[in-house]
Amino acid sequence: MTHGTSRRTFLKTAAAAAALPMILPSGVLAADGRPGANDRVNFALIGSGRRGRQIIPHRDDARMVAFADVNQARLDEMKEAFPEAKTLLDYREMLAMDAIDAVLVATPDHWHTLPAIHACEAGKDVYIEKPMTLTVAEGRALVNAARKHKRIVQTGSQQRSMKECRIGCELVRNGRVGKIHTVHGSNYPSPWECALGEQPVPEGLNWDVWCGQTEPRPYHIDLYLPRAQGRSDALGRLGWISFRPYSGGEMTGWGAHGLDIIQWGLGTDLSGPVEVWPEGEGLKCPVSYRYADGVTVHLDNKGPAGGGVFVGEEGSIMVDRGKYEVKPESISSEPIGADGTRLYESNDHMGNLIASMRSRKMPVADVEIGHRSATMCHLGNIARWTGRKLTWDPDKERFKDDDEANRLLSREGRAPYAIPAV
Repeated sequence: MTHGTSRRTFLKTAAAAAALPMILPSGVLAADGRPGANDRVNFALIGSGRRGRQIIPHRDDARMVAFADVNQARLDEMKEAFPEAKTLLDYREMLAMDAIDAVLVATPDHWHTLPAIHACEAGKDVYIEKPMTLTVAEGRALVNAARKHKRIVQTGSQQRSMKECRIGCELVRNGRVGKIHTVHGSNYPSPWECALGEQPVPEGLNWDVWCGQTEPRPYHIDLYLPRAQGRSDALGRLGWISFRPYSGGEMTGWGAHGLDIIQWGLGTDLSGPVEVWPEGEGLKCPVSYRYADGVTVHLDNKGPAGGGVFVGEEGSIMVDRGKYEVKPESISSEPIGADGTRLYESNDHMGNLIASMRSRKMPVADVEIGHRSATMCHLGNIARWTGRKLTWDPDKERFKDDDEANRLLSREGRAPYAIPAV
């Protein structure tokens, strides 16, 4: 365990949550596979590593009933923490369980989309960690699956449920600093090719399945762990989150947070820019975007990692994780009027998912929103990889007259783990 969470602390917390009283017998649903207002929602987790353990809902209206992971040692720890839950090496067996209402997907990025699609097909609602996808094509496939099977899919963009991020974006959307013309963000690095050596595969870890849709390569702990416990090489921090083809690098890591807030503030949640270009060469050069209304976004390190600085005709608004700042301050003193733009209010991301499961209304970070925010990240990577300005059609989700760039919108996956067309 990393990031301040010891195994002992996790097991103690999980055991306390598992002992919470049930409101109604588990699996009792109101109608049409939907939890009723007093039901306790049954969750299953796919991927029980660091992030998976962090998103387990320790709350009295939810319980964990199953865990799936390709690492038996991790499953043994889950069994110790949740003795009554089932533990499975194959998540597809888990999806066949009638008792499961929703699935949490917290795998490495290259394993996000396929189990989420399979969960939709199995009639389960989904909470999927950001970035939602590895490619633009994967995102559209998952949106299609969610709509086809009428599933609630919440993206793990938790900043959408932070009061300060919502208020900051509301101020932007209500024109408090006039018309926005420029947004500054963080310069998120793109991924690079993994050049690690080979180590023995730990006992109980199915490395071939972990590789999934990617071409298998030798096991190394600094590939298996997302950020390699802080270890780095000349290019940057190691871990699968830094390497193609497992991730989009920090462009899709932190970028999925920051660019999501920028999309929210600009009101382009369901659309996107029309141009993207690199401001130099290499995997760390600044990247810029232009929207159809002329607003430009610059990933130039003049903005925060978790959001952006929105610059208007009369001032600026900085929105970041858990905070916002308005210049001049007087702009934010007057409350937003009754006829002003109000954004979806949620102060509890997991609670928002559960409420959406009951009402069947879209959650605050709906699958389409997660797809559009991830697409912003993918566009930035593609601009760097091609090294030129690209014209993007956010409706058709294609580049104009650029076959090379369009080929980078998807990847050919290894059977049987390739993402199906939906």
